[in-house]
Amino acid sequence: MAGDLYLAKDADLTQQYPALVIGPPFGGVKEQGPGVYANELAQRGFVVLTFDPSYHGYSGGQPRMTGSTATYVEDFSEGVDFLGSLEYVDRERIGAIGICGSGGFALSAATMDTRIKAVAPVVMYDIAGINNSMSGEARQQMLEMASNQRWEDFGQAEAAWRAAYPEQPTETVPEGLDAISAEFYSFYGTSRGWHPNALGNVTTASMADLMTFPDLTHISELNGRPVLWIAGEDAHSLAYSEEAYANASEPKELYIVPDANHVDLYDQVDKIPFDELERFFQEAL
Repeated sequence: MAGDLYLAKDADLTQQYPALVIGPPFGGVKEQGPGVYANELAQRGFVVLTFDPSYHGYSGGQPRMTGSTATYVEDFSEGVDFLGSLEYVDRERIGAIGICGSGGFALSAATMDTRIKAVAPVVMYDIAGINNSMSGEARQQMLEMASNQRWEDFGQAEAAWRAAYPEQPTETVPEGLDAISAEFYSFYGTSRGWHPNALGNVTTASMADLMTFPDLTHISELNGRPVLWIAGEDAHSLAYSEEAYANASEPKELYIVPDANHVDLYDQVDKIPFDELERFFQEAL
């Protein structure tokens, strides 16, 4: 796995600090939203690790762009492994932030890995839940398509996947997109957030995995480890945070950012509630 480690310029590496591992949105990479969060939180006294999910960005793994619920969850634990190896990190004070799809994966990681002492899902998307909601004939058709794609991919240089964003950023959003697609394009497809390693989501064959393994089954069993959901007042993803918040165990918080949509909380530093994140993790860790 490839990662970036953020430290305050004046950090005293003879001391021990609380640490955070930050996962990117589904299809995103560490240089985008995670870097924005890490830069600010490192200045506030945390050691922060961002990463490219396995099979994506500069991380290893073949076929490229493979998507796997279990692997995305494991990525967080591998980040904790690394942070705990650093002499200037307090192993008992490690938390996780997941942006968008990584919000669900970070929560799932905490249900399995008790070394994660607190979690903050930001504009959470429940990727596994969305895909598992498909049922009946539609589900069978999708599974058959994804399964047969494995034969098509076998022996090929690259597995089939669809790029959603251009190979070079544009300055405007194309006409004709629905509102949610246009919002995502405003970040991923323009110079605002475009990155050559974040042009699409996962391989076609990966859908079978993402439709089969849920990740929020045990969030009522975090046993006292706190969770802070952060969501935008105008975010199309708000319902996912509200539902997960309702199902999780105490202690838990839900913080709604006024006048913020989903992608605003990827990179808009005037809207991301860093004070709340700092307070939460300083108290929780």
